[in-house]
Formats: sequence, C-alpha cells, structure tokens
Amino acid sequence: MRHEDIWRAIDALAAEHGLSASGLARRAGLDATAFNPSKRTGVDGRARWPSTESVAKVLSATGTGFEAFASLVTGAPALSRSGRAAIARRIPLIGLAQAGGDGFFDDGGYPVGGGWDEISVPDVPDPNAYALEISGESMEPVFRDGDVVIVSPGAPVRRGDRVVVRTRQGEVMAKELLRQSARRVELASLNPAHPNYSFDLAELAWMHRIIWATQ
Repeated sequence: MRHEDIWRAIDALAAEHGLSASGLARRAGLDATAFNPSKRTGVDGRARWPSTESVAKVLSATGTGFEAFASLVTGAPALSRSGRAAIARRIPLIGLAQAGGDGFFDDGGYPVGGGWDEISVPDVPDPNAYALEISGESMEPVFRDGDVVIVSPGAPVRRGDRVVVRTRQGEVMAKELLRQSARRVELASLNPAHPNYSFDLAELAWMHRIIWATQ
C-alpha cells in the first residue's frame, strides 16, 4: 500500500460521486481542505497520509464498502455511478504448490483446466483473475500459510508490486518486483530469511500482479 495509491483512490471515489476532493471532504464532515493536494505532503517534504478516521468518514458518507475502496487502492476500475460495492464473483482457486504442475495454465499464463476449486471474492475487472492459497512459511510475514492471494494476469506490473512468477522450469513463487529491464527481472523475497532472485526474461513463463489478499 503506497501513499500515492491511497490518494488516487480518494480522488477516484470523489470523481465517481461527482465531487472534487474538497467536496468529498465536506460531505464527510471534514475540513474542506483536508484532501487538498497541498495537504498530501508536509513542509519538510514528507508524505502525509489520510487518517483511518478520515477514510472511515468518507466511506460512511458515500455508502462505500471497504472492499470497494481497497479495489480502488489496488488500481481496479472505479466504482459504478451508484456508488455501491462491487458484486462478488467466483474465481478459480488452487494451492501455490500445485500451480507449478501441468494443466492449470495455458501458454499465456491464464487459468485453464478442470482441477481448480472456486471461491467467492469482491468483483475484479480481469476475467482471467484467479486465486492461490499460500502454503509454508517462505512468504512470511507478508503472507502466511493458508492466506489466499488474488492474482490478475491483465493488471499492469510496476516496481514495488507483489507478483506471482512462474519460471519455464515450472517453479511458482510470490515475490516483490525490484526492477525490470529489457532483459532481466529482479525479485525480492517477502521473507527476509530467503534470498532474492534474478532471472533473464527468457527464463520466465509469466509474471502476474497480486491485487488482493484475504488474511
């Protein structure tokens, strides 16, 4: 969760209700300048974050569920004009360890086959989204055994995103993207006890962004 993502979500929520950032603040009973761009960075250059209380007041004032707001934070499309939370949908689910096996993904990295379970999740715009259940401790403390992450093959991936990567050798791992060049990808392990990885692009079958986690 990044500073700019939180503020982008607030701006998107305001726009969906036909409001400016100031108008959204007023509707929530806050000072009209609370969400102004000038208030998002301190005089010392440090990032200023909206308080949990402010976010809670905004969600209450607009009738928005936390799941819908979190979707905006992760970069999903904005809410419908009704302002209602997204309708749940069912997506395929398998274990992370299973994902390295044959028959679960096509050549493009999209989920296929009949070996998947299904779970209900808040709606995500990617029709090819899928879920992986974490096993083991290699991704602690970010993801723990039994956590479920929702992955979007269609979401753009940028530096700092948490991603699921599959190598051409069939190894599947959840990491953080450190950097990507025209030839190589560098990945940081979520568990500091585990090493970082560097791959030639040719060694990777695909890399998909994690957009949600149920913890």
